[in-house]
Amino acid sequence: MRGWKKANPVAQLSDDCFAFGEALTPLDEALKMLTERTRPIAEICEIHLSAAIGRILAQDVVAPFNVPPHDNAAVDGYAVYFDDLDPDAETRLPVSGRAAAGHPLGRPARRGEAVRIFTGAAMPVGQDAPDTVMMQEDCRADGNDVVIMPGIKRGANRRAAGEDIREDDTVLHAGVQLRPQEVGVAASLGRTHLRVFEPLRVAVFSSGDELREPGALLDPGAIFDSNRFTLVAALKQFGCLVTDLGIIRDDVDTVRDALREAAPEHDLLITSGGMSTGEEDHVKAAVESLGSLHFWRLAIKPGRPVALGQIDSLNGPVPFAGLPGNPVAAMVTFLVVARPLILRLSGARDVAPISYRVRAGFEHRKKVSRREFVRAKIVTGSDGVPVAEKHGRSGAGVLSSLVGADGLVSLPEDMTFLESGSMVDFLPFTEVMP
Repeated sequence: MRGWKKANPVAQLSDDCFAFGEALTPLDEALKMLTERTRPIAEICEIHLSAAIGRILAQDVVAPFNVPPHDNAAVDGYAVYFDDLDPDAETRLPVSGRAAAGHPLGRPARRGEAVRIFTGAAMPVGQDAPDTVMMQEDCRADGNDVVIMPGIKRGANRRAAGEDIREDDTVLHAGVQLRPQEVGVAASLGRTHLRVFEPLRVAVFSSGDELREPGALLDPGAIFDSNRFTLVAALKQFGCLVTDLGIIRDDVDTVRDALREAAPEHDLLITSGGMSTGEEDHVKAAVESLGSLHFWRLAIKPGRPVALGQIDSLNGPVPFAGLPGNPVAAMVTFLVVARPLILRLSGARDVAPISYRVRAGFEHRKKVSRREFVRAKIVTGSDGVPVAEKHGRSGAGVLSSLVGADGLVSLPEDMTFLESGSMVDFLPFTEVMP
């Protein structure tokens, strides 16, 4: 199909990409390492501009010309040569031409004349051509003449060629996720196609004999699987092509077979549950038998060790991320660890979300040397300043607490007690989810 020319895939990650120390690790240090050690693995294709929204740019876009390509009028009025104007009294000039957007004057301009001009129209050209535009509100028409009041400055209401974009400027950098404004800039340069990274192919499954598909019979001791649906929905919002492998029972051979079969056809494998060291947690053993696995003992709450590793396949090592089984812990670790990994593998350059300073509307005690994320809702304080109120119950398994929350208050490692009224960092869900 036209516009979908495949390029050679980017080189895979090194075998020890995710190797990391066993000590309890601050989150910022872990994320810095993740960014430094990972690189895009998605293939590159060329697509039509109309299909580019949300994609990650794979090649810089350099301006081949100025935008706008010519000097133009910023207002409706009259284009005049500044030195024809009396600085202290009204000036009368004959109006001997007209220029509108897309319809230039069509001849060289002459000294001593005014040209009726409209917003966006190309400024008349020629020796001693008009260099200033007088707003029509500051003029009065008198027959075939225009009477111009004194006091305007040279070059007023004139937009220069290249005011928006200069020729040879790099206007879009590889690694940016294309929003409407980036698509518009590409269109302003006459581009019809862009080189972008193809969507990351991600396989997802949940592990646990207690899990049931929604709609199935919920027998004693069983629960419905929510993590898989949460993760699949989140991955699709990032534009990933997702394969839902379903629920994999707690059996090392079954888990191993699922990972082995999925690896060659995917760029990333993500699981939830089965990552502890108990007798019924088999994902860890299965991954280690197929490649390498590294536990990241992150100093965060909610969350427990996040496992990152690689599965060996005929196409090279495939990255693996094992998330906790508790629903809130799975969601939080997905947002703070898996999200930057997904973006980096997908070709994105800037993967750090923006947090905002808000006032805390609650008190909170925490352990030192651990980053905590508190579910919060933003309300407006009496003085108009945004206030973060704690939302829902705080357990790692209370998924409903994320519904109605606007984001996460991030409490730093060195804090032990948060006083109500203190300023805190707030990470909106809108910053970490497209």
